[in-house]
Amino acid sequence: MYSSDDTMSTNIIPRKSLADEVASKLQEKILKGVYKVNQKLPVEAELMRSYGVGRSTVREAVKILVNSGFLRVQQGIGTFVEENSGVNEPLNQRIKRADPQNVTDVRHILEMKIAEKAATNRTGNDISKLEHFLSKRNKAADRNLLEECIDAHIDFYLVLAEASKNDVLSGLYKQFMLQLKNEMMEKFEDTSFFKEKRDHYQNLLDGVLRQDARKAWHWCGKITGNMV
Repeated sequence: MYSSDDTMSTNIIPRKSLADEVASKLQEKILKGVYKVNQKLPVEAELMRSYGVGRSTVREAVKILVNSGFLRVQQGIGTFVEENSGVNEPLNQRIKRADPQNVTDVRHILEMKIAEKAATNRTGNDISKLEHFLSKRNKAADRNLLEECIDAHIDFYLVLAEASKNDVLSGLYKQFMLQLKNEMMEKFEDTSFFKEKRDHYQNLLDGVLRQDARKAWHWCGKITGNMV
């Protein structure tokens, strides 16, 4: 039996630091061409005034962008915009600055593929976990416990990703899950959506249980609104 105390989504929602915020703003200016390739960035003191932050925050923001491939530091000369800006940018950083709708679209595509692969490759243990989190989600929805419902929803999909037995696919999907809880908490006022989609989730689980890849794919799409 899968323990009800077990949870997978705890602490997966990162909080942006001040340095992250400054890095995002600088990165946006680079991408929009405000700072052009090989152009020198303003000195630290000017950046501090512009963003109302301290020296350590500016230095950390610059370090983030250097590691992401947006900037290069030339000792004794200054900090410059790198050629091929962002080529080494980590995916989680790219997702953070992306249009939220674009992120949602890609996540939905991944979910449908994950459901299809999970139906083919799932184990009995995967089914037990999926049943556990779906039950937990339904109980939370009935009691209108929004945060608990969202946590169980996220855990359900994380297990589904693991059940695909494709490390690349599940690893990629987890990058998209990092922001999901905050987005869902902002989007939903209550658990009505989860109650309305109860049968859809059950049909998705049934498709995975019966190893019916087409059914799992179809009902996952129904949940996300990508299937009529």
